Amino acid sequence: MKSPLARLAAVPDQPATSSWDGLRDEIAADVRRVSDRLRTLSATRLAAPPAPPAPPARPHVGGAGEDHASRAAAGRAVAQRLADAAADLEAAAAGVEPGRRPLPELPDLSVGDQVAVAGHDLLAALDLAGPDTPVRTPGGRRAAEEAVRAAARALMDVRRRL
Repeated sequence: MKSPLARLAAVPDQPATSSWDGLRDEIAADVRRVSDRLRTLSATRLAAPPAPPAPPARPHVGGAGEDHASRAAAGRAVAQRLADAAADLEAAAAGVEPGRRPLPELPDLSVGDQVAVAGHDLLAALDLAGPDTPVRTPGGRRAAEEAVRAAARALMDVRRRL
């Protein structure tokens, strides 16, 4: 008998892990903040560039966030990052190659909804694999937690810049 945790065909039953809890809460809060903010911006504000990225806290470690032509473009980019992370987790849980697909380019006024949907997909995918599960990404194999944290950092950067 399959448990309610196996939500996708051919995904083996895996116990839910509480080690995602803190990160899950951070992502859920930022998805809500970013999607709500994007939904309340006018078409003119969505078409305007976001604030510049913050300088890195430690200059020798990583770079700042991405530059985007508009707030809507920043929302689209982060929605894609969230969708990619969800696809990587789902593929790792199913033991198949990642099936990343580009999200459709919706009108600017729909970007908030796109971030919300992609974010909720990622939150659901957290139930399929544990933080230590190896996932394949375009940058190579890494732990699921590392891949999810990278998407969460991108989301936080967009939140700060809207």
